[in-house]
Amino acid sequence: MPAPSRLVDSHQHVLWHQRDDHALVADLDAHGIDYAWLLTWCLGPSEQSGDHASYLNPVHTRVDGTHPGIPLSDLLATRDKFPKRFVVGFCPNPVWPGAPALLEAAHRMHDVRICGEWKFRVPFDDPRSLAIFRVAGKLRLPVVLHLDVPWLADPAGGEARFQPAWYGGTVARLEGALQACPETTFIGHAPGFWREISGDADASPEPYPGGAVTPGGRLFRLFDTYPNLYADLSAGSGRNALARDPAHAAQFLTRYADRLLFGRDYYGTELHDFLKTLPLSADVVEKIYWRNAERLVAKPN
Repeated sequence: MPAPSRLVDSHQHVLWHQRDDHALVADLDAHGIDYAWLLTWCLGPSEQSGDHASYLNPVHTRVDGTHPGIPLSDLLATRDKFPKRFVVGFCPNPVWPGAPALLEAAHRMHDVRICGEWKFRVPFDDPRSLAIFRVAGKLRLPVVLHLDVPWLADPAGGEARFQPAWYGGTVARLEGALQACPETTFIGHAPGFWREISGDADASPEPYPGGAVTPGGRLFRLFDTYPNLYADLSAGSGRNALARDPAHAAQFLTRYADRLLFGRDYYGTELHDFLKTLPLSADVVEKIYWRNAERLVAKPN
């Protein structure tokens, strides 16, 4: 793979995993990343978990032990310190009263350019979600979606097992949102999204399936049917979907090069290191690493 002329990290957070904003900038510098999209995660009552304590900012812990997640205020403070290094996203929780109006206010008051991260235990096609998505479409803010399925096959008997840490629902729910909001750009992400690269997703009991990709993955039909669907390659889920079948990965990245974005959702070089092993053209590399991101969202001023 030829080296990209620029790098944009299209999926990032700040003040989490026990690193502050200066540590994030140092990590961007160490890996040659020009700038990143910073995304919120606005936790509601149904998303609370003690597991979050190890990676969220303890400053925001409330007296009752609940946590707001990754709030917009942290992102704005970071951008104010490093204005050339970050573009800010924000997605209000769909259960909040007036959530769509909050998104519009954040855009107009604080130059929020992305709706994300959408990561909630509310179905994508719930009317409260669609109301946010429609405002995002009106304002031309791409929506970064986190999908974790509510059911996985039991490894012993194959019957469906409920997954309490689900977000968004199923790919059918995602398709409902794509149909209902054709003017909105959606960027798919997370294990529930990327498992659908393979036709055996329903039978796989693992959140991060392995093995060769089989024909019939639902992502292909969704990409081919809905021009408003994009995806970022961030986190373990995006890398796993590619690394499980490198030959397939090169074909997939080339086929959908106009719709894929480099992103990390953490620190380090694991995704970049893997992509460097693939026989990708310079045009594909430039699109994935920065051109698609800047086509959707203008770079920092």
